[in-house]
Amino acid sequence: MLNIIWSFVIGFGIIMCFLTGNTETAINSITSGAADAIELCVFMAGTMSFWSGIMNIAEKSGLVEKISQSIRPVISFLFPDIPPHSMAFKYICINMTANFMGLGWAATPAGLAAMSEMKKINRVTNTASRSMCMFIIVNVSSIQLLPVNIIILRQKYMSASPFDIVIPALIATSVSTITAILAAKICERRYFK
Repeated sequence: MLNIIWSFVIGFGIIMCFLTGNTETAINSITSGAADAIELCVFMAGTMSFWSGIMNIAEKSGLVEKISQSIRPVISFLFPDIPPHSMAFKYICINMTANFMGLGWAATPAGLAAMSEMKKINRVTNTASRSMCMFIIVNVSSIQLLPVNIIILRQKYMSASPFDIVIPALIATSVSTITAILAAKICERRYFK
């Protein structure tokens, strides 16, 4: 469906350029936009590699395990049907820690591993368990202490103060996560009644 929407938007834009006589502007925008996109990808790749490395160091040094211990009660509340000593529990802790630190790309491998482990625990193979659903909800809304992606983009585009986004992002992601969890718990309670 998205392919159809994007094709329509691009096609409509090209037609409008021809109709309004702005073809030269459109061609210049396309070529400069492509160059900017490549430059941004290279810029982001370096930063992502750095933070992914930091996350690996934190995991190997035991820092992630210490953070996991501190959020264990929250995870036990959110995922009551996952045994605390299972691999799924560990991967969920790593994923939530990485998301909290604003490292969404570093959280993805742990998230995939957590879903794989939860699938093994799930008794009904063709239906997502409530823990799987809650994990998706928490992942999508995830509280971010440090929104690294946005800070990097703000630095790249010469923001006067790229870190000003930290407090608003923390408030917005906290509200969205709490709202999502409450909605999921209400739906879960209704479903099991």
